[in-house]
Amino acid sequence: MPFADRLPGVAAALAAVVFALAVHRFVPGFSPAMVAVVAGAVVANLWGIGERLLPGLRFVARRVLRVAIVLLGLQIAVPHLLALGWQAPAIIMVATGVTFTLTPLAGRRLGLPPGTSLLVAAGVSICGAAAVAAMRQSTDTTDDDAAAALSVVVLYGSAAILVVPLVATWLGLSGSQLGVWTGAAVHEVAQVAAIGSATGVLATAVTVKLGRVILLAPIIALTTARRRHAETPAVSGTARTDAGTVRGAQPGGSTGPPVVPLFVAGFLAMVALRGTGLVPSQVTAPAQEVTNILMAAAMFALGTGIDVRRLVRAGRVLALGAIATGCVAAVSLVGVMILV
Repeated sequence: MPFADRLPGVAAALAAVVFALAVHRFVPGFSPAMVAVVAGAVVANLWGIGERLLPGLRFVARRVLRVAIVLLGLQIAVPHLLALGWQAPAIIMVATGVTFTLTPLAGRRLGLPPGTSLLVAAGVSICGAAAVAAMRQSTDTTDDDAAAALSVVVLYGSAAILVVPLVATWLGLSGSQLGVWTGAAVHEVAQVAAIGSATGVLATAVTVKLGRVILLAPIIALTTARRRHAETPAVSGTARTDAGTVRGAQPGGSTGPPVVPLFVAGFLAMVALRGTGLVPSQVTAPAQEVTNILMAAAMFALGTGIDVRRLVRAGRVLALGAIATGCVAAVSLVGVMILV
């Protein structure tokens, strides 16, 4: 498709980024990505999205998003996480694993589509909107599934900014305990940073949170591998899909679902590169800003798919979000009180 056809939608996404960055400057607890999701939903539900914008918005929601996720890997410094001791990684893995496993089961009991439950599980247990978008790119989930999961991330992640410090005070948690719990339980990096800066545990909280982001790659790989094993191969040889993934050969020359999306492999490569210590701050700092801009653009595009009226009618999605948020918060809190 000629880029000229995509230009109106791309321009709309860029305008949304400017707005999101301005809001974030005055309210740091609201990440540009979170503001952009809400802006997309507001525009779509109040005025609608014209046909001229759709090609560009689809391009931003797919191609631009993959670049943002790859660059996200440069924000993760594994040595910093390991310096906290074995307790923090253990709490992260248990809380994330339990929540990601139980949320789809709860969704099934609530009668929700499997795709919706999967994306809610990813967003709540791993890293909010970025996890929802990455899992959406790697599976057969729909735009409606993604819209529902993003709504959950925005709602409950924002509520955590107020609730987590209050609960920590009531329980008498120490500073180190609060830092680890915040990073292990709250959805978005910006939400974690807002809590951390207000309570004096910013460094610990953000480091633990970025440790959760690392789990994005293995969980996506395990999810796609499970689908590959469960589905019947249909195409022979090796082919590259439009989603930018490589299909591996199966016995008899057929192929299954995507094994590992290329953008996930790129994300892991960036994590490994940052872990070598060879990437200077002159690179990581601008890369973080670029990542925030690209992610906000993609979130605006995804936010235009949110139908607020449908979400209000389908309160089961909000119930699942509450269950998942409660699960990751409770499991990580128990771990913190025992181990930290």
